[in-house]
Amino acid sequence: MEQIEHKYVEVNGLKLHLAETGSGNSPVVVFLHGFPEIWYTWRYQMIAVAKAGFRAIAPDFRGYGLSDQPPEPEKTTFLDLANDTLALLDALGISKAFLIGKDFGSAVISLFILLHGERVSGFITMGVPFLPPQPFKYTEYLPEGFYISRWREPGRAEADFGRLDAKTVVRNIYILFSRSEIPIANEKQEIMDIVQPSTPLPPWFSEKDLETYGALYEKSGFQTALQVPYRSLLEQANFTDPRVHVPALFIVGEKDYFLKFPGVKDYISGGLKSLVPNLQMVNLPEGTHFVQEQLPDEVNQLVLDFLTKNSQS
Repeated sequence: MEQIEHKYVEVNGLKLHLAETGSGNSPVVVFLHGFPEIWYTWRYQMIAVAKAGFRAIAPDFRGYGLSDQPPEPEKTTFLDLANDTLALLDALGISKAFLIGKDFGSAVISLFILLHGERVSGFITMGVPFLPPQPFKYTEYLPEGFYISRWREPGRAEADFGRLDAKTVVRNIYILFSRSEIPIANEKQEIMDIVQPSTPLPPWFSEKDLETYGALYEKSGFQTALQVPYRSLLEQANFTDPRVHVPALFIVGEKDYFLKFPGVKDYISGGLKSLVPNLQMVNLPEGTHFVQEQLPDEVNQLVLDFLTKNSQS
């Protein structure tokens, strides 16, 4: 990762950490991570797009990784993250960029583009599609042991995670989220109990990767990460016209557990295209929730094809 440089940028009163590679005069690609990810989740894509002539920037959201904690993590919202993204572009003198997001990073992109569409050349989402801000309804028909239901409850995840070191928490979440089934605990379990200590990591996720994530979460903790996305899901804005017309790509792994959420497949096959008419969708048959780390070569090619096509148009 020696090609990737690190810096801090003052944004809305906080120092945000960002990783960067590529020429400063090139078209800009901003990568927005999900959970339990950090900038590091984009390591393969950053190097690939930089080699192809783009400038890659991957920040840690406020409260994540090496970025500052907000003064009141429990009040952090998706709007804060969208505002940070805008302020970051301004601080770096970037008038327009491609945005690439994964998991709840896709939700940040959705909000950002509805607020600041003139700053977006095009966008790619992975795992979670473009979602206009609305009350989060996907938990309505799931049992009490559903992981989001548990993590939305103040104090419960803190107690669950607090039994383990940060590295083990990240390990367990990567294992759970790499499966094709939604993580659901029984009434005698907490979410961390679902994974046995002997369960191996996914084959594409190394011990070195885990060490990196573990060290970053040792620094940041999980307080902001539990607030956004999990406890701020219902904190949303309304837009009279939630359609976006810039070029877009949605990359989804067919084994992604998110597809099991009620209503998600219907939305992807139906309403999504009406909201994003210039959307291309690509299914990766073996892909799980972490396609960008699991299948970097395939994802990199899709990303480069999209960026090359739409930076020349």
